[in-house]
Amino acid sequence: MATIGGSVKTLADHAKERDKDGKTSQIVEILAQANEMLDDMLWKEGNLVTGERTSIRTGLPTTYWRQMNQGTPTSKATSAQIDEQCAILNARSHVDQDIAELNGEVGPFRMNESEAFVEAMSQEMASTLIYGSAANPEEFVGFANRFGDLGANNAQNIIDAGGTGSDNTSIYLVGWGERTCHGIFPKGSTAGLTHEDLGLDDVEDSNGNVYRAYKDLFKWKAGLVVKDWRYVVRIANIDVSVLIADPTGATTNLIQEMLRAIHRLPTRTGIKPAFYANRTVKEMLDIQAMEKGNLQLAMGNEEGKEKLMLRGIPIRTLDALTEAEAQVT
Repeated sequence: MATIGGSVKTLADHAKERDKDGKTSQIVEILAQANEMLDDMLWKEGNLVTGERTSIRTGLPTTYWRQMNQGTPTSKATSAQIDEQCAILNARSHVDQDIAELNGEVGPFRMNESEAFVEAMSQEMASTLIYGSAANPEEFVGFANRFGDLGANNAQNIIDAGGTGSDNTSIYLVGWGERTCHGIFPKGSTAGLTHEDLGLDDVEDSNGNVYRAYKDLFKWKAGLVVKDWRYVVRIANIDVSVLIADPTGATTNLIQEMLRAIHRLPTRTGIKPAFYANRTVKEMLDIQAMEKGNLQLAMGNEEGKEKLMLRGIPIRTLDALTEAEAQVT
């Protein structure tokens, strides 16, 4: 995968650099197949054990036209420090020894069990990336709550698609990069989902009785940093029922809204941009791509695979985007 800058990488990039026994790398690859935003997302080690302290530009210095024999007033830029917090996602697995050893292949059986935990954590992480809220202090704040107010300072990057009910969804355009938007993991920790084999041990059932079980611990420490909000665009209030009733786009012109989103980005230089939509929206976009009059959506090639693209930007599937979003106002 592409690396933007020298210190932000995808989860697969981080896994390749580890001197491990391969188990963590295997989990990372499974995770990448399960969720396309996590495959794209760039990750950086935070500068705090709890996350990342970053400085954000809040104002530019004043400049002056000067006449001969006249001085120039001093001025300065303004900035603000923001601490982005990491959260810890955990899961534990206890498998009865006799069940695990039934077929005589304990390793493959436990790996099969682990895949279910990895998928569950992948879905929870993707959901939190979108809908994580400051109201839940154990989580980090996701995109929807950062781009959820049409009266906020970043409202120009929230495009209203017109839905007014409660069956709305969104499309996100994210320009991943070290100076724009990326994931973080705590200082001194490991990027991505980690797996610890706790071995065979005694565990208690719900009645307090003891049995032998193979134990596994899954852990993921992660956070989200949006250093420059101009590189995230949300197309909100997409009415799902209206979209399904008219997939050709005569009523809900998603292609037009997505083109508007592209022009909200200050530049495409030095970033890794991608659109994210759920399967229903992707299906409707694919149908629109087949329309004879469509000159924007196209099936392109990315790393040897056929991908739906708009102006060269891939459109990814993100099932975490629900179809029950309230109207953004």
